[in-house]
Amino acid sequence: MPRYVAPPTVSVVICTYTTRRWDQLLDVIESVRTQTVPAEEVLVVTDHNEDLYRRLVEIVDDVTVVRSRGPRGLSGARNTGVDLAASEVIAFLDDDAKAAPDWLERLLAYYDDPDVLAVGGRVEPLWDAARPGYFGEELDWIVGCSYTGMPRVASEVRNVIGANMSFRRSVLRRVGGFNLSLGRKGTLPLGCEETEICIRSRMGSPGGRIVYEPAALVRHHVPAERGKVRYILSRSWSEGLSKAQVSELVGHNRTLTPERRYVRSVLPRAVFAGVRDWGRGNNPQGLGRAGAVVAVLACSAAGYIRGRGIAYAARRSSDKAGLVGAPWTHVQ
Repeated sequence: MPRYVAPPTVSVVICTYTTRRWDQLLDVIESVRTQTVPAEEVLVVTDHNEDLYRRLVEIVDDVTVVRSRGPRGLSGARNTGVDLAASEVIAFLDDDAKAAPDWLERLLAYYDDPDVLAVGGRVEPLWDAARPGYFGEELDWIVGCSYTGMPRVASEVRNVIGANMSFRRSVLRRVGGFNLSLGRKGTLPLGCEETEICIRSRMGSPGGRIVYEPAALVRHHVPAERGKVRYILSRSWSEGLSKAQVSELVGHNRTLTPERRYVRSVLPRAVFAGVRDWGRGNNPQGLGRAGAVVAVLACSAAGYIRGRGIAYAARRSSDKAGLVGAPWTHVQ
Protein backbone atom coordinates (compact mmCIF):
# COMPACT_ATOMS: atom_id res chain seq x y z
CA MET A 1 0.00 0.00 0.00
CA PRO A 2 1.20 3.55 -0.74
CA ARG A 3 2.50 5.40 2.29
CA TYR A 4 0.13 8.08 3.59
CA VAL A 5 1.62 11.57 3.40
CA ALA A 6 -0.01 14.12 5.68
CA PRO A 7 -0.82 17.48 4.10
CA PRO A 8 1.57 20.29 5.02
CA THR A 9 0.70 22.67 7.81
CA VAL A 10 -0.71 26.02 6.69
CA SER A 11 -0.81 29.54 8.06
CA VAL A 12 -3.49 31.89 6.73
CA VAL A 13 -2.56 35.57 6.40
CA ILE A 14 -5.33 38.18 6.08
CA CYS A 15 -4.18 41.77 5.48
CA THR A 16 -6.54 44.63 6.29
CA TYR A 17 -6.27 48.39 6.36
CA THR A 18 -9.71 49.96 6.93
CA THR A 19 -12.62 49.68 9.38
CA ARG A 20 -15.01 50.19 6.45
CA ARG A 21 -14.67 46.46 5.72
CA TRP A 22 -15.23 45.39 9.32
CA ASP A 23 -18.25 43.13 8.74
CA GLN A 24 -16.65 41.59 5.67
CA LEU A 25 -13.41 40.98 7.59
CA LEU A 26 -15.29 39.10 10.32
CA ASP A 27 -16.95 36.97 7.63
CA VAL A 28 -13.54 36.19 6.12
CA ILE A 29 -12.16 35.11 9.50
CA GLU A 30 -15.24 32.93 10.09
CA SER A 31 -14.78 31.28 6.70
CA VAL A 32 -11.25 30.27 7.74
CA ARG A 33 -12.50 28.88 11.06
CA THR A 34 -14.84 26.45 9.26
CA GLN A 35 -12.35 24.91 6.80
CA THR A 36 -12.43 21.14 6.24
CA VAL A 37 -8.66 21.20 6.77
CA PRO A 38 -7.97 23.59 9.65
CA ALA A 39 -5.21 26.18 9.51
CA GLU A 40 -2.35 25.84 11.96
CA GLU A 41 -2.65 29.56 12.65
CA VAL A 42 -4.46 32.64 11.35
CA LEU A 43 -2.57 35.94 11.21
CA VAL A 44 -4.50 39.18 10.69
CA VAL A 45 -2.11 41.98 9.75
CA THR A 46 -3.34 45.56 10.12
CA ASP A 47 -1.74 48.02 7.72
CA HIS A 48 -0.91 51.10 9.79
CA ASN A 49 -4.38 51.54 11.28
CA GLU A 50 -4.17 51.63 15.07
CA ASP A 51 -7.94 51.91 15.62
CA LEU A 52 -8.50 48.77 13.55
CA TYR A 53 -5.74 46.93 15.41
CA ARG A 54 -7.18 47.76 18.84
CA ARG A 55 -10.70 46.84 17.79
CA LEU A 56 -9.58 43.45 16.49
CA VAL A 57 -7.54 42.68 19.60
CA GLU A 58 -10.55 43.46 21.80
CA ILE A 59 -13.09 41.39 19.85
CA VAL A 60 -11.32 38.55 18.01
CA ASP A 61 -9.63 36.16 20.43
CA ASP A 62 -8.83 33.06 18.35
CA VAL A 63 -6.52 34.61 15.75
CA THR A 64 -3.20 36.41 16.02
CA VAL A 65 -3.57 40.14 15.30
CA VAL A 66 -0.35 42.01 14.48
CA ARG A 67 0.65 45.40 13.17
CA SER A 68 2.42 45.60 9.83
CA ARG A 69 6.16 45.98 10.33
CA GLY A 70 6.75 47.23 6.81
CA PRO A 71 5.95 50.48 5.01
CA ARG A 72 2.33 51.30 4.33
CA GLY A 73 0.86 49.08 1.62
CA LEU A 74 -0.27 45.55 0.90
CA SER A 75 3.20 44.19 0.13
CA GLY A 76 4.58 45.36 3.46
CA ALA A 77 1.64 43.82 5.32
CA ARG A 78 2.02 40.51 3.50
CA ASN A 79 5.73 40.42 4.26
CA THR A 80 4.93 40.86 7.94
CA GLY A 81 2.77 37.75 7.72
CA VAL A 82 5.54 35.87 5.91
CA ASP A 83 8.05 36.79 8.61
CA LEU A 84 5.77 35.60 11.42
CA ALA A 85 4.18 32.50 9.88
CA ALA A 86 5.36 29.19 11.31
CA SER A 87 3.76 26.71 8.88
CA GLU A 88 5.11 25.03 5.77
CA VAL A 89 2.59 26.75 3.50
CA ILE A 90 1.30 30.34 3.74
CA ALA A 91 -2.13 31.08 2.25
CA PHE A 92 -3.31 34.64 1.64
CA LEU A 93 -6.87 35.96 1.70
CA ASP A 94 -8.07 39.49 1.11
CA ASP A 95 -10.12 41.06 3.89
CA ASP A 96 -13.19 41.07 1.62
CA ALA A 97 -12.80 37.58 0.09
CA LYS A 98 -14.73 34.79 1.81
CA ALA A 99 -13.32 31.28 1.39
CA ALA A 100 -15.37 28.20 0.50
CA PRO A 101 -15.26 25.47 3.22
CA ASP A 102 -12.83 23.27 1.25
CA TRP A 103 -10.59 26.12 0.11
CA LEU A 104 -7.50 25.07 2.06
CA GLU A 105 -8.05 21.40 1.34
CA ARG A 106 -8.07 22.10 -2.42
CA LEU A 107 -4.94 24.26 -2.26
CA LEU A 108 -2.92 21.91 -0.08
CA ALA A 109 -3.61 18.86 -2.25
CA TYR A 110 -0.92 19.97 -4.73
CA TYR A 111 1.93 20.40 -2.28
CA ASP A 112 2.72 16.69 -2.26
CA ASP A 113 4.63 17.50 -5.47
CA PRO A 114 7.95 19.10 -4.43
CA ASP A 115 8.08 21.03 -7.73
CA VAL A 116 4.94 23.00 -6.83
CA LEU A 117 5.97 26.40 -5.52
CA ALA A 118 2.57 28.06 -5.23
CA VAL A 119 -1.12 27.24 -5.67
CA GLY A 120 -3.95 29.68 -6.26
CA GLY A 121 -7.66 29.35 -6.83
CA ARG A 122 -10.69 30.88 -8.46
CA VAL A 123 -12.02 34.23 -7.29
CA GLU A 124 -15.70 34.89 -8.01
CA PRO A 125 -17.10 38.43 -7.75
CA LEU A 126 -19.89 39.20 -5.31
CA TRP A 127 -21.23 42.51 -6.56
CA ASP A 128 -22.68 44.75 -3.85
CA ALA A 129 -24.97 46.05 -6.57
CA ALA A 130 -25.87 44.31 -9.82
CA ARG A 131 -23.05 43.78 -12.32
CA PRO A 132 -23.16 46.68 -14.81
CA GLY A 133 -24.39 45.55 -18.21
CA TYR A 134 -21.26 46.90 -19.91
CA PHE A 135 -18.91 45.04 -17.54
CA GLY A 136 -18.22 41.68 -19.21
CA GLU A 137 -16.62 38.77 -17.40
CA GLU A 138 -13.54 39.21 -19.60
CA LEU A 139 -12.79 42.30 -17.49
CA ASP A 140 -13.20 40.75 -14.04
CA TRP A 141 -9.43 41.07 -13.45
CA ILE A 142 -10.18 44.78 -12.94
CA VAL A 143 -11.95 43.88 -9.68
CA GLY A 144 -9.37 41.27 -8.63
CA CYS A 145 -11.32 38.22 -9.80
CA SER A 146 -10.92 35.33 -12.21
CA TYR A 147 -11.92 36.26 -15.74
CA THR A 148 -12.93 34.68 -19.02
CA GLY A 149 -9.87 33.13 -20.63
CA MET A 150 -8.44 31.62 -17.45
CA PRO A 151 -8.22 27.80 -17.20
CA ARG A 152 -11.36 25.91 -16.25
CA VAL A 153 -9.44 22.95 -14.85
CA ALA A 154 -6.29 22.74 -12.74
CA SER A 155 -3.41 24.06 -14.84
CA GLU A 156 0.09 25.44 -14.63
CA VAL A 157 0.06 29.24 -14.90
CA ARG A 158 2.46 32.18 -14.75
CA ASN A 159 0.92 33.65 -11.60
CA VAL A 160 -1.89 33.26 -9.11
CA ILE A 161 -4.47 35.90 -8.08
CA GLY A 162 -3.67 37.95 -5.00
CA ALA A 163 -7.04 37.44 -3.28
CA ASN A 164 -6.63 33.64 -3.31
CA MET A 165 -3.08 32.33 -3.28
CA SER A 166 -0.67 30.19 -1.31
CA PHE A 167 3.10 29.62 -1.36
CA ARG A 168 5.60 27.39 0.29
CA ARG A 169 7.06 29.43 3.13
CA SER A 170 10.56 28.42 2.05
CA VAL A 171 9.95 29.88 -1.42
CA LEU A 172 8.75 33.24 -0.11
CA ARG A 173 11.69 33.56 2.25
CA ARG A 174 14.20 32.47 -0.39
CA VAL A 175 13.09 35.23 -2.79
CA GLY A 176 12.89 37.86 -0.08
CA GLY A 177 9.13 38.27 0.05
CA PHE A 178 6.92 40.67 -1.87
CA ASN A 179 8.48 43.65 -3.63
CA LEU A 180 7.71 46.75 -1.57
CA SER A 181 7.69 49.00 -4.63
CA LEU A 182 4.71 47.06 -6.02
CA GLY A 183 1.12 46.55 -4.96
CA ARG A 184 -1.82 48.52 -3.70
CA LYS A 185 -1.24 51.30 -1.22
CA GLY A 186 -4.56 52.25 0.36
CA THR A 187 -6.97 53.07 -2.46
CA LEU A 188 -4.28 53.58 -5.14
CA PRO A 189 -5.12 50.76 -7.59
CA LEU A 190 -1.61 49.61 -8.48
CA GLY A 191 -0.92 45.90 -8.46
CA CYS A 192 1.02 43.02 -10.06
CA GLU A 193 2.97 42.17 -6.91
CA GLU A 194 1.70 38.60 -7.12
CA THR A 195 2.77 38.40 -10.78
CA GLU A 196 6.26 39.58 -9.97
CA ILE A 197 6.80 37.27 -6.99
CA CYS A 198 5.56 34.26 -8.95
CA ILE A 199 8.00 35.04 -11.76
CA ARG A 200 10.86 35.50 -9.29
CA SER A 201 9.92 32.27 -7.53
CA ARG A 202 10.23 30.30 -10.76
CA MET A 203 13.44 32.07 -11.71
CA GLY A 204 14.91 30.99 -8.37
CA SER A 205 13.63 27.39 -8.68
CA PRO A 206 14.11 26.09 -12.24
CA GLY A 207 11.51 23.42 -12.96
CA GLY A 208 9.19 24.80 -10.29
CA ARG A 209 5.49 25.10 -11.04
CA ILE A 210 2.72 27.59 -10.20
CA VAL A 211 -0.71 25.90 -10.18
CA TYR A 212 -4.17 27.41 -10.63
CA GLU A 213 -6.93 25.21 -9.17
CA PRO A 214 -10.35 26.72 -9.95
CA ALA A 215 -12.02 24.36 -7.46
CA ALA A 216 -10.26 26.24 -4.63
CA LEU A 217 -12.85 28.99 -4.45
CA VAL A 218 -13.20 32.33 -2.71
CA ARG A 219 -15.93 34.91 -3.27
CA HIS A 220 -14.74 38.49 -3.44
CA HIS A 221 -16.97 41.44 -2.53
CA VAL A 222 -17.00 44.13 -5.22
CA PRO A 223 -18.23 47.62 -4.20
CA ALA A 224 -20.59 49.33 -6.63
CA GLU A 225 -18.08 52.11 -7.37
CA ARG A 226 -15.67 49.58 -8.88
CA GLY A 227 -18.15 48.94 -11.64
CA LYS A 228 -18.23 52.59 -12.65
CA VAL A 229 -16.49 53.77 -15.79
CA ARG A 230 -14.14 56.09 -13.89
CA TYR A 231 -12.76 53.26 -11.74
CA ILE A 232 -12.54 50.86 -14.69
CA LEU A 233 -10.39 53.29 -16.66
CA SER A 234 -8.28 54.26 -13.63
CA ARG A 235 -7.61 50.62 -12.79
CA SER A 236 -6.75 49.84 -16.41
CA TRP A 237 -4.25 52.71 -16.54
CA SER A 238 -2.72 51.55 -13.25
CA GLU A 239 -2.48 47.99 -14.55
CA GLY A 240 -0.49 49.24 -17.53
CA LEU A 241 1.85 51.15 -15.22
CA SER A 242 2.26 48.11 -12.98
CA LYS A 243 2.97 45.76 -15.89
CA ALA A 244 5.63 48.17 -17.16
CA GLN A 245 7.19 48.19 -13.70
CA VAL A 246 7.27 44.39 -13.51
CA SER A 247 8.65 44.21 -17.07
CA GLU A 248 11.51 46.44 -16.02
CA LEU A 249 12.25 44.20 -13.04
CA VAL A 250 12.02 40.70 -14.51
CA GLY A 251 11.95 41.11 -18.30
CA HIS A 252 9.27 41.82 -20.89
CA ASN A 253 8.81 38.27 -22.21
CA ARG A 254 8.34 36.79 -18.74
CA THR A 255 5.82 39.49 -17.88
CA LEU A 256 3.66 39.84 -20.99
CA THR A 257 3.25 36.42 -22.62
CA PRO A 258 -0.19 35.68 -21.05
CA GLU A 259 -1.32 39.25 -21.75
CA ARG A 260 -0.49 38.87 -25.43
CA ARG A 261 -2.66 35.75 -25.65
CA TYR A 262 -5.45 37.53 -23.81
CA VAL A 263 -5.33 40.53 -26.14
CA ARG A 264 -5.11 38.43 -29.29
CA SER A 265 -7.84 35.89 -28.52
CA VAL A 266 -10.11 36.72 -25.57
CA LEU A 267 -10.68 40.43 -26.16
CA PRO A 268 -11.48 40.25 -29.92
CA ARG A 269 -14.06 37.55 -29.21
CA ALA A 270 -15.58 39.72 -26.47
CA VAL A 271 -15.85 42.73 -28.80
CA PHE A 272 -17.35 40.63 -31.59
CA ALA A 273 -19.87 38.97 -29.24
CA GLY A 274 -20.93 42.32 -27.81
CA VAL A 275 -21.50 43.91 -31.21
CA ARG A 276 -23.30 40.78 -32.44
CA ASP A 277 -25.64 40.67 -29.46
CA TRP A 278 -26.44 44.35 -29.87
CA GLY A 279 -27.02 44.01 -33.61
CA ARG A 280 -29.37 41.05 -33.17
CA GLY A 281 -31.25 42.73 -30.37
CA ASN A 282 -30.35 39.92 -27.97
CA ASN A 283 -28.71 42.28 -25.50
CA PRO A 284 -28.97 46.08 -25.75
CA GLN A 285 -25.89 46.37 -23.52
CA GLY A 286 -23.76 44.46 -26.03
CA LEU A 287 -22.39 47.59 -27.65
CA GLY A 288 -21.48 48.96 -24.22
CA ARG A 289 -19.61 45.73 -23.42
CA ALA A 290 -17.67 45.98 -26.67
CA GLY A 291 -16.87 49.63 -26.03
CA ALA A 292 -15.69 48.90 -22.49
CA VAL A 293 -13.25 46.27 -23.75
CA VAL A 294 -11.79 48.69 -26.31
CA ALA A 295 -11.50 51.46 -23.70
CA VAL A 296 -9.82 49.15 -21.17
CA LEU A 297 -7.33 47.94 -23.76
CA ALA A 298 -6.51 51.52 -24.78
CA CYS A 299 -6.05 52.72 -21.19
CA SER A 300 -3.92 49.71 -20.25
CA ALA A 301 -1.71 50.21 -23.30
CA ALA A 302 -1.37 53.92 -22.56
CA GLY A 303 -0.41 53.20 -18.95
CA TYR A 304 2.16 50.66 -20.09
CA ILE A 305 3.70 53.13 -22.56
CA ARG A 306 3.77 55.80 -19.84
CA GLY A 307 5.44 53.33 -17.46
CA ARG A 308 8.08 52.41 -20.00
CA GLY A 309 8.76 56.10 -20.52
CA ILE A 310 9.23 56.61 -16.79
CA ALA A 311 11.66 53.68 -16.66
CA TYR A 312 13.63 54.94 -19.67
CA ALA A 313 13.94 58.45 -18.24
CA ALA A 314 15.03 57.08 -14.88
CA ARG A 315 17.67 54.87 -16.48
CA ARG A 316 19.11 57.79 -18.41
CA SER A 317 19.16 59.93 -15.28
CA SER A 318 20.85 57.16 -13.30
CA ASP A 319 23.41 56.56 -16.04
CA LYS A 320 24.34 60.23 -16.08
CA ALA A 321 24.67 60.28 -12.31
CA GLY A 322 26.52 56.97 -12.23
CA LEU A 323 23.85 55.49 -9.96
CA VAL A 324 21.53 52.51 -10.02
CA GLY A 325 18.09 53.56 -8.83
CA ALA A 326 14.47 52.41 -8.67
CA PRO A 327 12.43 54.52 -11.09
CA TRP A 328 9.07 53.75 -9.48
CA THR A 329 9.20 55.41 -6.11
CA HIS A 330 6.90 58.28 -7.00
CA VAL A 331 4.63 56.79 -9.67
CA GLN A 332 1.00 57.93 -9.23
